Amino acid sequence: MQQPTVSTFNDETTEPKSHIQRGNPMKITTPHGTLKGDSIEAILEEYGRDCLRNADLRGFDLSHADLTNADLTNADLTGADLSYANLHGADLSRAGLSGADLRDADLRDADLTGADLCRADLHGANLRDAHLTGAGLRRAGLSGADLTGAGLSRAGLSGADLSRAGLRRADLRRADLTGANLHGANLHDANLHDANLCDADLTGANLSYANLRDAKLTGANLRAAGLSGANLSGANLSGADITNADDADLIIAQTCILPDDGDIIGWKKAWIDGRMSFKTPVIVKLLVPSDAQRSNATGRKCRASKAQVLDLQDLDGHSLKPDTTAYSRYDTDFIYKKGETVTVEDFDPDRWNECAPGIHFFITRIEAVEY
Repeated sequence: MQQPTVSTFNDETTEPKSHIQRGNPMKITTPHGTLKGDSIEAILEEYGRDCLRNADLRGFDLSHADLTNADLTNADLTGADLSYANLHGADLSRAGLSGADLRDADLRDADLTGADLCRADLHGANLRDAHLTGAGLRRAGLSGADLTGAGLSRAGLSGADLSRAGLRRADLRRADLTGANLHGANLHDANLHDANLCDADLTGANLSYANLRDAKLTGANLRAAGLSGANLSGANLSGADITNADDADLIIAQTCILPDDGDIIGWKKAWIDGRMSFKTPVIVKLLVPSDAQRSNATGRKCRASKAQVLDLQDLDGHSLKPDTTAYSRYDTDFIYKKGETVTVEDFDPDRWNECAPGIHFFITRIEAVEY
């Protein structure tokens, strides 16, 4: 690559970067010196596709620019105008794009890993198969953007506008979508495992066959959402609105593992030295009577309002002495003794609130042992 020509110029006669317009001779500051050219394309042609690494492009007008496969790693593009630019295959990893205008830009296969896109305008942008792992997209505008197959794991999308965005097969594992607008978005077959969707607007969104395992959907609006075939195992739906959502009744039934009536045998882990250091775990065998309130959320942990202690056992299944006392790990004043009935007066009937007050248990012994 040709080394950039280092030049100096009077700051008093230089246009502020926020007013730099295409068509004027360009001067771009880089760690290696100043690049000069009639256009960004001319600079890339003269100095090579990697000459813009760590470049200072704040406020530049690069609308409609051809930056195909350009290396803009760590470049500062804060407030730059990249609307309609061709950034297909460009490397923008760790680039600063806060407040940048990327409307209708072509970012297919672009690498935006760790990039700062907070409050950037990406309306209508093509981000098919783009790499956005760990990118900061807080309050970014992505309405109508095409993010099909995009990698967005651990991306920060809180408050982002993703209304009507295309997110088919997108990887959103552990992404932060708190309060995001996903109204009418297409999330068919998207991976949202362990994503944070608290208070997100998912009205009318297509979540068919999406993986929402362990997702946080507290307070989310899922009215009229398409949930056919979605995996909601372990998801937290406390306070979520699923009114008129497709297959809502079926999903509720599929995630409910407890019978509505009749006695239930339950198992939980407790501790016989709970007032000290929780060194000796034991298994409590419970009878949840037919008149007890009971629920489970979307996972395997269950809750009941009362239960009778049938037995206290060591982890191998041997019964302990009848006078043994076991303690709850979370409330050492809550104790279990063989033959006694324990009751929770403030039992929360909201089934989606998995960690609410109640006697927590599993319906298989091995789950209690391994918990």
